[in-house]
Amino acid sequence: MSLVKSIDVPLGWKMKRFTLQDAKDRAHDSDDFFGDMGLLVVFTCNHCPYAAAQWPRLIELARYGREFGIATVAINPNIHPDYPDDAPERMLEKVRELGIDFPYLVDEGQSIARAFKAQCTPDSYLFDRKWRLVYHGRIDDNWEDPTKVTRQELKEAMDRLVAGKPPLEVQHPAMGCSIKWRAED
Repeated sequence: MSLVKSIDVPLGWKMKRFTLQDAKDRAHDSDDFFGDMGLLVVFTCNHCPYAAAQWPRLIELARYGREFGIATVAINPNIHPDYPDDAPERMLEKVRELGIDFPYLVDEGQSIARAFKAQCTPDSYLFDRKWRLVYHGRIDDNWEDPTKVTRQELKEAMDRLVAGKPPLEVQHPAMGCSIKWRAED
């Protein structure tokens, strides 16, 4: 496991539209799942211990955000033969096991992860209703132990978005396992 931090992506960056398949080969278009207030996009996977530890918090935040018109989508960029735990059939198992109630999509060609400049799993991006980035960073200040979390930065960013307040001035990078990049053709 290689610990990597997310890189700086400028606030205000406009998300490009995309279409990805879920693990059942159903197409999902970003236009269709964008909420009235915004969209939370999280690059994540099954095998990474950082991502695994934060799945329950991500699910809770997705439900919280949904109440205020913020939709959530998870994207798995680690569709790689060397990481069978991240294969689409395993994604379906994760959806059932955890009760994930938002799209968990397959970025098999890794083009969306590259467009976002995602580096690790999990890597979180929060967009406003105009598709502009308002938060890019960690979910909270203790990935390992939810009982020791003292600051829930992603939730705070969601609250600020809904309240019409400016983005958080300090945004700490996400950290997790490196995305398992495939060689580009």
